[in-house]
Amino acid sequence: MPPGIQCAKGWRILEVQGPLDFAQTGILASLASPLADAGVSIFAISTYDTDYVLVEEQHLDSAVRALTAAGHTVER
Repeated sequence: MPPGIQCAKGWRILEVQGPLDFAQTGILASLASPLADAGVSIFAISTYDTDYVLVEEQHLDSAVRALTAAGHTVER
């Protein structure tokens, strides 16, 4: 980042494999719920094609475990 720009560093991004159909509902909820249950805060971004979930680097392993336990496949 350029000097003087305020930013939060140390985040990792998880990309939902897309493209996603607009008719599909609950995708982000299916990710956010197990992460919330595991105490992992997220920053979510949705685009035309897919969703992204950002988690703090220190919580990445916990996030991966929570998502895997919830039935999601996580590739590193």
